[in-house]
Parts: sequence; C-alpha cells; structure tokens
Amino acid sequence: MSKVWFITGTSRGLGRAFAESALERGDKVAATARNVAALDNLVTKYGDGAVLPLALDVTDKAAVAAAVSAAHAKFGRLDVVVNNAGYGMFGMVEEITEQQLRDQMETNLFGAFWVSQAVLPILRAQGSGHIVQISSVGGVAAFPSLGAYHASKWALEGFSESLSQEVADQGIKVTIVEPGGFSTDWGGSSATQAEPNPAYDQVRKALAARFGDARYAAPAAAGAALLQIVDAENPPLRVLFGTEPIEIIEPLYAQRLQTWADWENVSRTAQG
Repeated sequence: MSKVWFITGTSRGLGRAFAESALERGDKVAATARNVAALDNLVTKYGDGAVLPLALDVTDKAAVAAAVSAAHAKFGRLDVVVNNAGYGMFGMVEEITEQQLRDQMETNLFGAFWVSQAVLPILRAQGSGHIVQISSVGGVAAFPSLGAYHASKWALEGFSESLSQEVADQGIKVTIVEPGGFSTDWGGSSATQAEPNPAYDQVRKALAARFGDARYAAPAAAGAALLQIVDAENPPLRVLFGTEPIEIIEPLYAQRLQTWADWENVSRTAQG
C-alpha cells in the first residue's frame, strides 16, 4: 500500500532525495519549499496526482497549519511526516547575534514543532502515522562555531523524544534521523555566517585543518535509507545516517560515560 508523505524543505538536498525516493516507488508526496517554483520539475516528472507542491515558510505557524490541511484535503491521509527544513548557522558563541540565534531556532526548532503539532490530530484520528525529525550528528555532538545550530538540534531531539513517549499508544511513531555530512547546500548559500571576531582565528584555522578536505556523500542514498525506516514495523527512535556519525558518536559516548564514572563520588556528595 502506497504511503502519503508531507515533507518540508524539498527544494534540494536531503529533502529532495526523500521526496524523489518516495515518488519513485509510487508513493504520494506533499512537497513544501519556500520557493514553490523549485518543485515544478517534481510535478512534471511524477504528475500532479502524486505531487502536491506547497509554498511554505515553516516559521509561519498559520502557513504550516494551512499547508498540512491542504495536504490532508488532497490525499485524504498523512502517513509519513518529515521535518527536514533547516539551515546552518556558523559563528562562535560570542560572535552570534541574538537575532541570528532566534532565527536559527525559529526555522530548525519551531518549524518542526509547528508541523508536529499540526499533524498530530490527523495522525491520532487515523490511529497511525510516522513523524521523522531530521536532526544531525550535531544533535548529539558539538563542535566549535556551530553553537546556534547545535542548540536548535539538541532542542529538537529533546522534544521529539518526549513526543515519542506521549503518542506511543496512539499508533504514532517518531524517529530522529541524525545524518553526518552530505553534499547538500547546508553549509553553502543557505547558511548564515556571524561576523568573525579575530580572537577566534586560531579556532577557525583548526577547524579548516580538520574538515577542510572532507568529502561528503550524495543525498540520494539517504532517500533509500529512509524508506527502510518508514517501512519498518518497529522503527528506531534514533538512527544515524552515514559512517561519519558512527565514528564520532561511539567514542563520544564512551568518553561521557567515563567522565560520569570518574566524578561519581562528587555526584553523590551533591545529594547530601
């Protein structure tokens, strides 16, 4: 049985890969983007019976509700909801302006929050549905110059884990996807850069040395991987996409566990 998808941020990158993978196997997709013209080729290739292009800025709560309603009216149900819209904000914590941080949270956190809230009554009435939150390895680990981005993704993961427990007995599933680096425009023209402070020039040089020659995978394979997640009878709450996150996360968690163990005596004294 084909599925009906609602996907944000489908103009390019991972969102486009998710939409194309679903459409290629005969599913239907409500595809959203800030610039709806970027979706014309999807409609041309797969037809307006399979694709509903929707102009959407996820920071507009009323527009989110209208888009979800339009998708439901068109297809009669929603099976998979993918919160993919987002962008990268680069800058050391001291460099980031308050407005830049607020803008990052509005898109990466509140956008997913508004969509999740809007679809829940529909999924609950169906007694089924799957909400997929596109987080990042940066939703678990943190690196210099990405404090605002990490804040948005760690918050996304927190409310999504709570949500998974709240709706488990309603037939609704939640999965947090944590990709590593893919060859998308996340760090390119769609990214925002803070005004650099020379005090952090050495940190920037170290980052360039560490990541400057990195090679990232094409998004297409991520689309096929997501199909396996949404088709699973018992999908995971969290799943890593790519080998890079595995290489980062395993030693990170080992280090965290060791640190907690090393300071256990202090932890116990804090209880009195």
